Amino acid sequence: MERTAAEQQHVHENAWQIEKWNEMAGRLMVALDYPNADQARALIEQLEGIPCYMKVGMQLFYAAGPDFIRELKDRGYSVFLDVKMHDIPNTVRGGAESLTGLGVDMFNVHAAGGAAMMAAALEGAAQAVSLKPSLHMPLIIAVTQLTSTSQEVMNREIGIAGTVTDAVVRYAKLAAEAGLHGVVASPQESLVIAEACGPEFRTVTPGIRPAGASLDDQSRVMTPGQAIRQGSHYLVVGRPITAAPDPRTAALTIIEEMSQA
Repeated sequence: MERTAAEQQHVHENAWQIEKWNEMAGRLMVALDYPNADQARALIEQLEGIPCYMKVGMQLFYAAGPDFIRELKDRGYSVFLDVKMHDIPNTVRGGAESLTGLGVDMFNVHAAGGAAMMAAALEGAAQAVSLKPSLHMPLIIAVTQLTSTSQEVMNREIGIAGTVTDAVVRYAKLAAEAGLHGVVASPQESLVIAEACGPEFRTVTPGIRPAGASLDDQSRVMTPGQAIRQGSHYLVVGRPITAAPDPRTAALTIIEEMSQA
């Protein structure tokens, strides 16, 4: 029996909603900010079936090592390895080659390291792929200013003049010129970064806090819906999910808000 026009429309709308939900789930990066792999695995079990990115930072990577990255990849997750490399170009080149060899989908460097250092990260990743064609080229992004950095801290302590936005845009342009794929920045800067570097230049935005959530140590924040509307490509969310009484419900609520933006 053929579907009625109303039924066909309903099926089409459902398919679109599912596609939209999956897209937004893939743009949510859950920050596995744990001291060991067992605690991270406990959260992962609660999020099973949600096709989100997993972000592994320094604390967990230093404790659990490369094997945990391989475990996440075996589970089918996209992985953002957030180790913020900042060193001489040759050292970053070697580090990038090693990280690419783990199969990560994204990693980052500090834009403050300069254009030559950022270009070296690309070279290291490309070298790894050339030696093992089964690998894929990861997205390499640059940290502009940490979302915990206020303008007073940036001006008085770090010694960078001007506004935070000025500094972020300057670093974003430098990263784009070096060939990187995007930057880490506050969601408040997504629009100006897109204007400066083009809409395809990715913005990965921490500092995401659902309405009513604690700001913790973040200074420049937005809700998930606001960040999507501002043009953020990926939203990094830690404590609002990991410290929630029900992490799965918290993650699903955030994805739903992203989908409705």
